Amino acid sequence: MGDRLADYLKKPLPICLYGDLGSGKTTFIQGLAKEFGITTRLLSPTFIIVRRYQLRKPFSFFYHIDLYRIESNLALEGLGISEILSDASSVIAIEWAEKLGELIPEKRIDVHFKVLENTNHEIRCKKSY
Repeated sequence: MGDRLADYLKKPLPICLYGDLGSGKTTFIQGLAKEFGITTRLLSPTFIIVRRYQLRKPFSFFYHIDLYRIESNLALEGLGISEILSDASSVIAIEWAEKLGELIPEKRIDVHFKVLENTNHEIRCKKSY
């Protein structure tokens, strides 16, 4: 599904991902990154929070942000998240986006993940303006 979203993005919008541990957020981002030409193995940046990958034109970078360990808005200030979110030429994928609080972009794509009882996954995407 990440590959289909990559095809849809002519102009990048921040992609905000929501869901429990193990619901598929990182796997989704791996598929998305692959469609943007990232060939290195994409690891979740749980401990370093932000990973940046160079992209081919017309995009600048692919940012993979994992806010799982963030406990307050104060912790976000030193990470440069505001600057990253204002980069209109980069693709930005944010796991645990609910932790952005008031920094959450008005224009974004929300992707919600849910593990169903039969181990299938439900993924819902919504464009927000």
